[in-house]
Amino acid sequence: MRHYAAYGSNLDPARMRAYCPHSPMVGVGWIEGWRLTFAGGDVLGWEGAVATVVESPGDRVFVALYDVHPEDGRQLDEVEGVTAGTYRKIHVRVATLDGDVTAWVYVFTGYEGGSPTAWYLSELVQAAEKAGAPADYVERLRSRPTRD
Repeated sequence: MRHYAAYGSNLDPARMRAYCPHSPMVGVGWIEGWRLTFAGGDVLGWEGAVATVVESPGDRVFVALYDVHPEDGRQLDEVEGVTAGTYRKIHVRVATLDGDVTAWVYVFTGYEGGSPTAWYLSELVQAAEKAGAPADYVERLRSRPTRD
C-alpha cells in the first residue's frame, strides 16, 4: 500500500515535500463516511487536541493523496507518531474524480475530545487552502472552536 491520504496539517504540499521528498501528490479526494475531529486534548498538555478522523455516516473529509516511497513512509510514520504509539495506520477508501482508491490514514490512538489551539487550527485551515479544499469545507474548519 503506497497511497497516503493526508488531512489536517499534512494537506500542505510544502510540509509533505519536506517530510516525503520522494513521494508526489497524485490527487485529491474525499473519505466518505468519516469526519475530521480532534483528540488527545486531555493527554497532550499545553498543545491542545490534534486532528484525527472518526467514522461518521453522512460526513466526509477532504484529503490529498500521495504515492509514498517506502523510505518516505518510514519517515512519515516517525513524524506522525506511529512509532511512539500516538497514531496508528488504517486503510480507507478515498473517492476521487477518477474512481475510488485505497489509502492509509493516521488515526489518533485514544478517545475523541478536546479542542485545538487557535494556532493549530489556523495551520489546518492554511493547509486545506493550499491543497485546494473547497471554500465551504475550509469555512467549516475555520469556524471550529479552539482552546483558550
